[in-house]
Amino acid sequence: MPSRLLLALALSLFVHAVVLSWDALKFAAPPIPPPLAASLRLPEKAPPRSDEPLLKNTLSADPTPAKPPPPASRATRSGPPVSKAVAKHQVEAAQHKLSQHLYYPPAAIARGLEGEVRLLLTLADDGSITDVSIAASSGHAILDQAAVKAAYAMGRVNWAHSRELILPVIFRLE
Repeated sequence: MPSRLLLALALSLFVHAVVLSWDALKFAAPPIPPPLAASLRLPEKAPPRSDEPLLKNTLSADPTPAKPPPPASRATRSGPPVSKAVAKHQVEAAQHKLSQHLYYPPAAIARGLEGEVRLLLTLADDGSITDVSIAASSGHAILDQAAVKAAYAMGRVNWAHSRELILPVIFRLE
């Protein structure tokens, strides 16, 4: 009986070894692919144009904004919508303040990216900017991020009569 048990054990070990090593015996290791070759090249440089500015002037001809209307009370801020003239003044004043903080990202200049971003500024009662979101993207994340950073850098707006303001930001290479 012990010889049958030893024979069964040896046969079982042999069958298990064959089953476990079947994949290794049947399939050879796949061939090693050749290493990928990559090279870097510098972007083509456009000839410098020293007589033309990089940013398009989106403000009026007068760089000093008109005197803003007096600060609104709490009741006015939550009241009816503001007139078109006041809204236009808010946008012009916000664009003027934003232009002090806005920069055209060098990577976007090198790639020749242009576009218009429309930002939605959410304002607190004291005029501080609590949130900036993208209402309409330029189609280029680098331009969108630059506009959002500049809007946060503005800090606060003292002339706003509403809790939200849509601010267009134009990036144009000239």
